[in-house]
Amino acid sequence: MANKRARVVIVGGGFGGLFTALDLGGAGDVTLISDADHFLFTPMLYEYLSGEVEEWHIAPKYRELLGGNINLVSDEVTNIDLNARTVTLKTRNEDLAFDVLVLAVGGVSNFAGVPGAAEHSIPFRKIVHADELRARMVDALDHIPPDLPPQDTQRALTFAVVGAGASGVELSTKMADLLRDAFKRRALRGEPRVLVIEMGDRVVPGMGDEIREFVNEALRESRVEVHTLTRVVRVNEKSLVLDHNEMQTEIDTAGIVWAGGVRVSPVIENLNVEKTDRRLIIVDPTLQLPSHANVFALGDIAFYKDAAPTLAGTGQLALQQAGLVAKNVKAFLSGDELHTKHFEELGEAVSLGTERAAVLAGGKAFGGPLARQARFALYTARLPTWHHRLRVGASWFFEGTAPRPLLPLGFHR
Repeated sequence: MANKRARVVIVGGGFGGLFTALDLGGAGDVTLISDADHFLFTPMLYEYLSGEVEEWHIAPKYRELLGGNINLVSDEVTNIDLNARTVTLKTRNEDLAFDVLVLAVGGVSNFAGVPGAAEHSIPFRKIVHADELRARMVDALDHIPPDLPPQDTQRALTFAVVGAGASGVELSTKMADLLRDAFKRRALRGEPRVLVIEMGDRVVPGMGDEIREFVNEALRESRVEVHTLTRVVRVNEKSLVLDHNEMQTEIDTAGIVWAGGVRVSPVIENLNVEKTDRRLIIVDPTLQLPSHANVFALGDIAFYKDAAPTLAGTGQLALQQAGLVAKNVKAFLSGDELHTKHFEELGEAVSLGTERAAVLAGGKAFGGPLARQARFALYTARLPTWHHRLRVGASWFFEGTAPRPLLPLGFHR
């Protein structure tokens, strides 16, 4: 392998895939495959929904980020043959061959078999999802006459978020703050209704009690209705059916957002390798597959034992693992000893509405407007490439990060 220019193929352009590619540089003939033309800094997709950040801030084009020594293939992977060492693409006739493969595909929305969920709810994983949700809120507001009775207004402006993990909490508080602001600007009677539905007995179950206190306070201040120990039975076009204590209730909605978890993508499900009960790929401490030393897996699709439990499924873990994968790919190609690493929580930052956040750093949590600014500073440092960090940091510092109101369609500030 050391005597030729090895073909390194990276499947997936999220945190794990992009940062692995950037760290590899000229180590072999590196190809990054992504079904999108841009990276997405997913932790700030909620700020994009609210207009606190712009699309180019969190979704830079790969062409702007990747150096000339990294090939970009914009396509969808339909099959991976680990034995033949090939990747099949949706729009290309010829398979892409590899010597070393990095699997960083990420997950897809898990609708858990709930009838109507895939058809009638909006997932929240991409820029287009945020655009669709914002348009749905504006459209619902535009159809409310100013003299409509408060109870009718609330019924017409009811939105539900399924899942009260970090994503559901961040999303519901943003939506509630945006809608309440729109009510004041449009002089509507009554107030909007935002519900968050959780099967468990608490919100943000993966976080500690220190930060959960700030989360619960923000939910109260944003007037988000929290329904725990509640299961979604069915999603209809304009309503959803809930089950709580074996009693079912149907609630009319203007929109339903699904933040109820993820599952591995079909291309990973079809791989014949050792997996956990949750279909995660089991990897060695070096992030290699036990049965294929030339294949590495990281992020949402990999089960890695030596990591803090709170990191599971986070972009933070994929970002940290990318550094280890890049180092080990280089070691593998040169015949050197591969490395292992324990991954610790580097701190949590949760957006809570348009004016506040909660941050956990060094074992101490704080919240409010100051935490919101700290979150922007923290995430500036985690954006890809120093050039992009400088541009975005300057934009946030000089132009500000005020939210963009839900103005009537066609109205510009």
